Amino acid sequence: MAKRKLTILHSNDLHGDFLPKEVDGVQTGGLSRLSGYVKKVRAEEEYVIYANAGDMFRGSVIDSEYLGLSTIDMMNLLAPDVMTIGNHEVDYGIAHLLFLEKCARFPVINANLFVTLSNARLFEPYKIIERDGLRILVIGILTQEVISSTKSEKVIGTFIDAEEAAKEVGIICDNYRTVDIDLVVLLTHIGIEADRQLAELLNPDWGVDLIIGGHSHTMMTQPEVINGIPIVQAGSGSGQIGRFDFVCDTDTNSIESWEWKLVPINENTAPRDEAMEQLLYRYKNVTDAKYERVVTTFARALTHPSRIEETELGNLYADLLQWESSFDIMMMGSGAIRKKSLGPIVEYRDMMENTPFDDVLWMLKVTGAQFRRMVQHIMRDEAWEGHTEFYEFSKGVQIVYRKSTHTIEKLQFRGKDVLDDQKLLIAMQNYHYNNFEEFFNVPIDEVKANMRPRIVATSVNNIVEEYFSTHAGLDSRVEGRIVILD
Repeated sequence: MAKRKLTILHSNDLHGDFLPKEVDGVQTGGLSRLSGYVKKVRAEEEYVIYANAGDMFRGSVIDSEYLGLSTIDMMNLLAPDVMTIGNHEVDYGIAHLLFLEKCARFPVINANLFVTLSNARLFEPYKIIERDGLRILVIGILTQEVISSTKSEKVIGTFIDAEEAAKEVGIICDNYRTVDIDLVVLLTHIGIEADRQLAELLNPDWGVDLIIGGHSHTMMTQPEVINGIPIVQAGSGSGQIGRFDFVCDTDTNSIESWEWKLVPINENTAPRDEAMEQLLYRYKNVTDAKYERVVTTFARALTHPSRIEETELGNLYADLLQWESSFDIMMMGSGAIRKKSLGPIVEYRDMMENTPFDDVLWMLKVTGAQFRRMVQHIMRDEAWEGHTEFYEFSKGVQIVYRKSTHTIEKLQFRGKDVLDDQKLLIAMQNYHYNNFEEFFNVPIDEVKANMRPRIVATSVNNIVEEYFSTHAGLDSRVEGRIVILD
């Protein structure tokens, strides 16, 4: 029996988490130590693969200032053996992503993003990695959210259903049945719940051995095994990395044994990579000169601990965007607020990193009945698992929703019940407007019949910066705008 030991390292949802943090007196995370750990394992073990499950981009002004080029530069130094596309890889546009892929000195794979006119894939769907006789087939699968991000790019499509994704995996695996493949890995960016669904649908004869995922930022202490397939994620950021150690039987193309652990990245586990540090600080020094200026102060640190509840930062942003506006209600996408805490001193860097998805602001007129349907759809069961868009509402809105009965028990605006024939002017960012029917379950043509939607601001962050620069000591509280009952 021919045995080979193989180590697979994996991370996901880096989101510009380039710099270390001090946690309980220990320097934790940062790209320098993450790279140092990968290099350390590559030196210690004979056969190593490092895989990245998507969402390198966004979260840092170092990334946004250079439209991802700085991130690709640093990832080239980190040198993953394979990476799949995440939904935030398309944030700068499909054309720019294709340019960035050409700058990458590592393989970028995706099996389900294609040109609708010709059905041609945009990327290589898989990568076969060889390690001393071991052949590992890695297939890349993307989240449905890419469709939401690329609504304006009609020529781009993807299959988003778990059954269709499973079928595509089967096609690729069947095409390599006659090839000596020892290990089949799905490198996904679809979230833990979709990974579970996908694993259930996979035919055991296809030989999928492992799912390495991303998107839902799931921090795991051990793999979930579904349909005989281990599923893993490594949280998000650079503070930890997943590690598999396999013993493979190359005669039977099977795994004899495996062990997985989530390794913390800190000064006790990972050395610094000086080359990475020099490259990182070359970019940081440039952005510091531009972004290290105080734009405002808060009365205290304000928090945004969860995307599926009313939060202090959510209320602050919804209120300041609605303040002195021509609309009644600001619906702020909860996922557009990226920091869990902000303040009390807010630098320009903090402001830009907290709301990196800057775009136009649309105003629409809805009836009370349409607004109720929108709220009902927002509060559907999938919301509590983090799989749908959730919103923070500006002052005056009060929603009481009961999960067990799926009912809105109270829907008020400025202390009065919202009536079906009442007219409300609401505002939202471009991303949410472009996906109105999907996110709110109300046909956009119905809304357009009330009033032609119009753009009321060309930059959300322009409004935020102006408000911050003219107001100091800002405070915000959770005050019962959204009450969720069991």
